[in-house]
Amino acid sequence: MDKRDIQEFTRMSSKVIMYLGSCLCEEVKYKLLSEPKKASHSHCNMCQKQHGAAFATYASLPKSDVVYLSGSSSLTEYNSSANIKQKFCKVCCSSIEWGGSENYPDWVSVAIATLDTPYKPKKVIDIRTETKVCWLNHS
Repeated sequence: MDKRDIQEFTRMSSKVIMYLGSCLCEEVKYKLLSEPKKASHSHCNMCQKQHGAAFATYASLPKSDVVYLSGSSSLTEYNSSANIKQKFCKVCCSSIEWGGSENYPDWVSVAIATLDTPYKPKKVIDIRTETKVCWLNHS
């Protein structure tokens, strides 16, 4: 995105745009209107399967602060458990967000790797380490 795009997106919102993101094919584009409050590496089996990796890294923020700029019709959902919905691009299959936690119904977690603007969390915690893969730090 060029400077004009960012200025236009800023005018579209009364809040300051903190971050821009997109999927691999750039069909889905979104902005975050606030600084994420928590970042984590999830080692749960669902995240491993969803991302095809040892863990998934997400940042959490209020769901009202995630605004889809384009490609929302290309988003699809998968209920990975009773309440949890994973959103991903149905064109390139990039994981974008998950939400639906009973404890935090108004929050979502966005896959940090889909951010196009730099995001450096103050701290990233490891969660669900009981299912951490044995080969992660193997030398």
